[in-house]
Amino acid sequence: MTDVLLELLSQEAWALVMFAVVVLVLMIGYPVAFTLGAVSLLFGGIFLGLDFFDLLPLRIWGIMTNFTLLAVPLFIFMGVLLEKSGLAEDLLETMGRLFGRVRGGLAVSIVAVGALLAATTGVVGATVVTMGVIALPALLKNGYDTGLATGTIAASGTLGQIIPPSVVLILLGDVMGVPVGQLFAGAVVPGLMLVVLFMIYILIVGLLKPKWAPPVRESAQVDDLWGKVLKSLIPPMLLVLAVLGSIFFGIASPTESAAVGAIGALLLALAYRRLTWRGLLDAMRQTTVMTSMVFLILIGATAFGLVFRGLGGDGLMEELMTSLPGGEWGFLAVSMLVIFALGFFLDFLEICFIVVPILTPIAQLLGIDLLWFGVLIAMNLQTSFLTPPFGFSLFYLKAAAPDHVNMGQIYRGVIPFVVIQIVALVLLLAFPALATWLPQFMDQLQGFG
Repeated sequence: MTDVLLELLSQEAWALVMFAVVVLVLMIGYPVAFTLGAVSLLFGGIFLGLDFFDLLPLRIWGIMTNFTLLAVPLFIFMGVLLEKSGLAEDLLETMGRLFGRVRGGLAVSIVAVGALLAATTGVVGATVVTMGVIALPALLKNGYDTGLATGTIAASGTLGQIIPPSVVLILLGDVMGVPVGQLFAGAVVPGLMLVVLFMIYILIVGLLKPKWAPPVRESAQVDDLWGKVLKSLIPPMLLVLAVLGSIFFGIASPTESAAVGAIGALLLALAYRRLTWRGLLDAMRQTTVMTSMVFLILIGATAFGLVFRGLGGDGLMEELMTSLPGGEWGFLAVSMLVIFALGFFLDFLEICFIVVPILTPIAQLLGIDLLWFGVLIAMNLQTSFLTPPFGFSLFYLKAAAPDHVNMGQIYRGVIPFVVIQIVALVLLLAFPALATWLPQFMDQLQGFG
């Protein structure tokens, strides 16, 4: 049977068929880790023989002993614990009172809170659900357009994918062989640019369509307000400084800073008097589940990558992508379009572990800065949370939204924010210094420049 199959297509072409089969099965809805492993075993067993998989245990051992990947459970634990500490509720209340009297100000405050939560938690599902439960009723009560309200919350909740410390950046750094600290530094300016673009859009909507984003009529005592703002802002800002500052200034590795963040989250939860034994157990349970999911997918993706390269798929992809018109710019355009299109149907983890390992060697061959390329991919992957029909943030928000808010309104609301993310991606393509300036500056401060 193998001989007949090999006569029909070259071995390299069967690597592309394997890729297509994986994407198709994932779109049907089968679990990612098992799909990757099963399809890889099937194609590898047919075309390469079972003895080929003698290399797989060594690859898996390399994953499980990877010191950098230890940051994943630590950052997840930090995020889950902070979500349970009530940080989001306090921030949303005080920032809403601070900006609410401006047209669109309440939505702007949600973007600001989303950015701050991204820099302290980075757990998209928890952030979207929390803001959906707390902020969406407040926006609708104050007369905000349903689409604008839902789009703002969904987009703000996904900022944790680009603003460090991001689990996506840690995984990309491991897959691409780029230092995670460099990726963290490279993503800061693009992440803040995206926050500013979201805010500008909301303020413009407030000016052009005042009924969509009216000011909040409630008044607040200024002294009490500023006291609450400082109380809500200082603890998370100190945590951000401890985690990211220790990385950027070379004091700690990303894994060590993740441990600092986990301890800081415990102390914050104690300070807010929200740390209970049951809450701590829930946080540890959620961390275990999410970490297990990530590592199972990573093991499956390792098997896929092993078979894909064994079939010669990497050489075929390299030949196809390097022969594109436009050289490196043609490759960048096609790779970004492919990742964006796959984001409509696949999760960021699937794209990160299946597509990125194929594209990275080609980018390196073309002389593309892998740091810049990694931040481009991270920015692009963020849209996968928002693009219909399978954007996970959309489902998280629907689960937390009032019954009268339907999926059609949520889809309509996120489209402008997806367009804004595409604009940010184009700006990042046009101006690579947005991603490379801060890492170079931090290297100079540490004496490496």
